[in-house]
Amino acid sequence: MNLFMATFIFPLFIFSLLYITSSAAAVGPASTTTTNNFIQSKCSSTTYPTVCVQSLSSFANKIQTSQRQLTQTALIVSLAKARYTKAYVAHLAHSNGLKPSEFGPIKDCFEVIGDTVDRLSMSIHEFQSAARAHSSDFLWHMSNVQTWVSAALTDENTCVDGFSGRAVSSRMKNGIKTQFQGVLQCTSNALTLVNQFADKYSPNDV
Repeated sequence: MNLFMATFIFPLFIFSLLYITSSAAAVGPASTTTTNNFIQSKCSSTTYPTVCVQSLSSFANKIQTSQRQLTQTALIVSLAKARYTKAYVAHLAHSNGLKPSEFGPIKDCFEVIGDTVDRLSMSIHEFQSAARAHSSDFLWHMSNVQTWVSAALTDENTCVDGFSGRAVSSRMKNGIKTQFQGVLQCTSNALTLVNQFADKYSPNDV
């Protein structure tokens, strides 16, 4: 997949996942102002509130004032960014002029971001299971989500750290750092929202 295709698929992927994982229950309409205030309020407790608002406001019609939809959307956005980042790393791995000293960290990073994609994918499916679960199973499913999102965040940091002190061009280091910054921030925000959801809600609340 080249970067042009990845750029085109990125928003399409998000909207597709939002459609596939949408709740069967209808969400009542809320005013734009009410929804935006809701998103800003929930994002204010995240590590990167501006990024949180920017990444989720596009899906205000889906989120409305639902904590469940907000959290689910945050996970989906993180997965989409991780998939795009994986495509970016794959592009670097196949680029011309790659030095032998650069191949190792790129290969390691590709494997790590692949794990991130897998864990975020599992977390979305598990989050859906949590929302459908009986009260006795809800926290168990949410614990799995928290574990996988936290592991995905660790993976992302591992990839960036893997370029420190290595014989890699400044251009490649900066490119990796910039690309991973977006997915790191969104995953960190998603984990905060997941923790909020797990602490505050039970199946009867969603």
